[in-house]
Amino acid sequence: MAQEPDGEDRLRTTSQGAAAPPSPSGPPAPPPRPGLSYSTPAPIAVIPAAPRSVRTARTLWLLSFVAGLAVLAGSFLTRDSHLERLRTVVEQMAPGGDAEAVTAATGIVFWGSGGAVLLVMLLEAAMLGVVMGRQGWARWALLPLLAGHVLVLAVAAVFLVPEGDAGSYVVLLWGLQLLLALLGLVLFFVPSANAWLKSGRT
Repeated sequence: MAQEPDGEDRLRTTSQGAAAPPSPSGPPAPPPRPGLSYSTPAPIAVIPAAPRSVRTARTLWLLSFVAGLAVLAGSFLTRDSHLERLRTVVEQMAPGGDAEAVTAATGIVFWGSGGAVLLVMLLEAAMLGVVMGRQGWARWALLPLLAGHVLVLAVAAVFLVPEGDAGSYVVLLWGLQLLLALLGLVLFFVPSANAWLKSGRT
């Protein structure tokens, strides 16, 4: 009959052999500690809030776009009367022309004038977005764009400004658009806006 070893034999066997497995009812072993790191994480860049001058300039530009789009929307809704009026203008500029050619030229003049105005506004909106991204060079790009806008409106006025009170409203909205855009552009050059734009280079 096998004889159970006494306590000393069991202790000697355990100390000489492999370590006894932990009791299943005991707590799990803690995870290993992470090693020391000598690298410092990059600091989180804090974007300063735009000053009031920049926010006001953006609002003025947006209002100028609304005024310009109102003119384009009104011209589109009353395009039949515009095309009829422009047909007479084209016939006076090129008397004796073919009827189909006059119709085609009238459409080109009307849609080309509106498209040119819309294109300039889209370019200005794109540059405005770049300025709000704290890129100071874009405000200088708004200068020639605004000057080109004036020239485009001067040409488009011959074709898109109707006679009577409706024409007065168009001229008033275009004048308001240019004034708002000019004021917004000036605000981009005040000291507070200049400091905010320059902080984006660091």
